[in-house]
Amino acid sequence: MSSQVDCLFCKIVAGEVPASVVRESERTLAFRDVSPQAPTHVLVVPKEHYQDAPALAAGDPLAMAEVISAGAAVAEQDGIEAFRLVFNTGAEAGQSVFHAHLHVLGGRALSWPPG
Repeated sequence: MSSQVDCLFCKIVAGEVPASVVRESERTLAFRDVSPQAPTHVLVVPKEHYQDAPALAAGDPLAMAEVISAGAAVAEQDGIEAFRLVFNTGAEAGQSVFHAHLHVLGGRALSWPPG
């Protein structure tokens, strides 16, 4: 499994950094965001390191599909029917950890455009 030594999410996947894990599969890990922007704000990451969503989609399309499926399962698990799935790609788009991750947001009304 590919990982980056200095990647926060790789360290969470490896169990080196604690996280509030809500769901795990062979290929994904879902955990609560430490700075939630909604009542439900969970990050779903592939366990293997990919810099961003396009790299994940190109490198392992099945893992990309599993990340999205896990996001929907997290929303269902939290009992929310209306939710947002977001990938930020690049610093200007708000990506601050360069390990592909899906934000699952819900539990309140979400405005558009997001900001």
